[in-house]
Amino acid sequence: MELTWHGHSTWYVTVGETTLLIDPFFDNPKTELDASDIETPDYVLLTHGHADHIADAEAFPEATIVATPELASFMNDEFGLENAVGGMGMNLGGTVECGDAYVTMVRADHSNGINTGYDTSAGMPAGYVISDTKPTQVSDGESTTFYHAGDTSLMTEMREVIGSYLEPDAAAVPIGDHFTMGPWQAAVAVDWLSVDHAFPMHYDTFPPIEVDTDDFVREVKATGSNTEVHVLEADEPFQLE
Repeated sequence: MELTWHGHSTWYVTVGETTLLIDPFFDNPKTELDASDIETPDYVLLTHGHADHIADAEAFPEATIVATPELASFMNDEFGLENAVGGMGMNLGGTVECGDAYVTMVRADHSNGINTGYDTSAGMPAGYVISDTKPTQVSDGESTTFYHAGDTSLMTEMREVIGSYLEPDAAAVPIGDHFTMGPWQAAVAVDWLSVDHAFPMHYDTFPPIEVDTDDFVREVKATGSNTEVHVLEADEPFQLE
């Protein structure tokens, strides 16, 4: 599995022959790329409807949208993106087969309004667990699994469900504080998830979420976790095996 962070919460994930783009938003200070520079993915995964997570989805009209039914409907109405997974989107707890990947939508604690001149709901916010094998109750040490936490606060579901049963090997967690978890809560999340690798995201894009990533590294160590923290340079691929 190949993971590429493009700043903010934007990730390009390759599983076998399948490509997935999560929360496309290239107007951020970390990336040097525009949406037009990105190879069209097979799937575009949207965690929620805030502008800094869906802004560049319209650049990929041939991709299949993975989102809640409410958000998938909005993307169709607003941008003409008609191709939603399952024909109507998916919802929390569901797993869909996306080419060579299995995508499970999990809870995220956040808000999810869309400001279009009037506020409308995009359903529940979400995170995604992406694996190269179908998740079951039986632990599979051969699978490779990546968790994108979306915009979330710390929640016990990370410990009780996501870490325990979906068993991600790596997690991208927001650390910018103010709108999401900050470094210390994100570090607790990483500890609860028991991942081998952790990546900070959703930071330094706007003044309210400017943080020192060293704080996150230090907080992870303070939990006693053996997780390796990778503060990635944007647009550089990371091989997860």
